[in-house]
Amino acid sequence: SFSFSFSMDLQDFLLRARVLMLYRQALRITGRAPSSAKAELRQTIRQETENNRNCNDRQRIRFLISEGLDKLK
Repeated sequence: SFSFSFSMDLQDFLLRARVLMLYRQALRITGRAPSSAKAELRQTIRQETENNRNCNDRQRIRFLISEGLDKLK
């Protein structure tokens, strides 16, 4: 049996929620893209998210969120 303990404080929880919200919003927006570009856009969004998956620096996460929001605009 596999188990691990992971504690997340409120600030981490809220940041994680913001990241997931941004990720979902970005994927939804790809629906407006030309069909030829949708798959590539989705792959880019997923890759960007995966590249930063293990980031634990709150300040960097906040920066990445605001950068992502700018890119969505």
